[in-house]
Amino acid sequence: MIKKYLLVFFLCLGNQITAQESAFKIPDSLLRKDYDYLYDRIDQSQGDTIRQSLYLKSFLLKSKSEKNFEEIVNGYKNYLHHSPDKLKLIYADSMIYSAKQSKENNLIGSAYLSKGIVYYGLKQHDQALDNYLIANDFISKTKDNYLIHKVKYTIGHIKYYLGFYDEAISLFRQCIAFFEKEDPRGYLNSLHSLGLCYNRIGNYGLCSQTNKKGLSEGKRLGITTMDSYFIHSEGINQYALKNYREAIKQINYSLAIIKEKKDFANQAVGYFYIGKSYWQLNEYETALPYFKKVVQIIETKNYIRPDLRENYELMIRYYKSKDDLNNQLYYIQKLLNIDRILDRRYRYLSHKIHKEYDTKKLLADKKSIENILNRRKHNDLIQGLVIAFLFFSLILLLYRNIRNKRIYRQKYEELMTKGKSPKVEEKQITNVIADINQDKIKTLLKQLEKFEKDDKFLEKDLTSSKLAVAFGANVKYLSKIIYHYRGKKFVDYINDLKVDYLISQLQNDKAVRKYTNKALAEEVGFSSTQRFTNAFFARTGMPVSFFIQEIKKEEMTHLDEKQNSNLKSN
Repeated sequence: MIKKYLLVFFLCLGNQITAQESAFKIPDSLLRKDYDYLYDRIDQSQGDTIRQSLYLKSFLLKSKSEKNFEEIVNGYKNYLHHSPDKLKLIYADSMIYSAKQSKENNLIGSAYLSKGIVYYGLKQHDQALDNYLIANDFISKTKDNYLIHKVKYTIGHIKYYLGFYDEAISLFRQCIAFFEKEDPRGYLNSLHSLGLCYNRIGNYGLCSQTNKKGLSEGKRLGITTMDSYFIHSEGINQYALKNYREAIKQINYSLAIIKEKKDFANQAVGYFYIGKSYWQLNEYETALPYFKKVVQIIETKNYIRPDLRENYELMIRYYKSKDDLNNQLYYIQKLLNIDRILDRRYRYLSHKIHKEYDTKKLLADKKSIENILNRRKHNDLIQGLVIAFLFFSLILLLYRNIRNKRIYRQKYEELMTKGKSPKVEEKQITNVIADINQDKIKTLLKQLEKFEKDDKFLEKDLTSSKLAVAFGANVKYLSKIIYHYRGKKFVDYINDLKVDYLISQLQNDKAVRKYTNKALAEEVGFSSTQRFTNAFFARTGMPVSFFIQEIKKEEMTHLDEKQNSNLKSN
């Protein structure tokens, strides 16, 4: 469906261009100008799109009006060279259409060659090779040696990218022999390509010789535009020779110029080999940013070639060493996608690509990492819930602690307001107990008063039976009287007396405040520490420790106030 829409778009665009041409008229000032003049003006008006468009249209319209097929092809070729990538194939097809009308093999072959070069620039090497081979069929029938060797040069590049290095070397040598006398730039380009091939087959000595020759020949010919590429090639060669510092130095030097030319392909290769050089020097942290730059170029420019595959393998190894499963999984997925692209674009070469991580291993690692990450997510969720539970529990405890302290403080103030200590309430003898003699009640109440006054309640393990024997009374009667006139059961009555006594001691004796709960329990006759603390809390509404703490604070406050008062009086 997308291809259909693109076809319609390109057809409409082609019709629009034709309509613009038919409405356009060559200005009088250009009517008598030749093609060389117009070509020069097209080249010189680079950056001025309005002027350049005028010369482009004039060139093409002039060639069409004269039915000069060679110049019509050149007219579309001019458009091709000065148009965005998305339009280049349209102009290439227009070149082929016009060339076929001429029925001249060299013109048709040249048009197919241009289309192949467009595909090559788009890194679509299979389509480029198809067009180069068609071009070769037409050009081989001519005696145009320049075109014949230009086709050989382009096919040599495809052979290089597909991994057929020996075949590429043969073609580049033929091109060098021809272009040395015919085309200086083609000669230098062929030398550069030959050096790349020597590096690929492991003949590093010949690669260095070729790069040196390229630099010296460029100097002799006065063409320095290829210098950065020979230095770039030599930097890669130095990596192969394990001269890693020298490799970094030379590639960095070359990249300064290659960046200006916006040659993203050689930028990516340069960054890759700088990164690999640092990797071999065990400077992994320094290598990583260069690998990331390669990934950025691959993704933004949709460019990949087989040797750059290792870039992802090294990144996977790096993140594996750091136990960074998320990034490891991320680049495994990236590498799987890269492999699919390489298998499609380089199907002739895919079996030759060295893979530390093949698809089967990548998928296995991917599944393993996903399982680990899923377990981690589950554990993180559990951990998060536990932390949340502990956090809210802590908040609850803090809230309860603050609330309890406020309540304890209120209870303490109420206790202090009542006096030194709460007294055991005594009820007036108004209501009598029906089954107990009135005289007996009076006698027992007097005995209780003396019992309380003499602090007999401090006796340990005191029971109602023991107290009844001491009073010479019936246990049942004693319990009833205590409940009726003291308002509580026997155990609570004794416990409250003990606590009231201790409160008085704590208020008046600093030494007692230093006692432990166990010592305090023994001091007032409790059988256990737990019973003592429970009884104290039941009587006062606060723990023993809080009560002692507040007494100390109050005492310190009184002391400070007294000191301040003395200072003022002095």
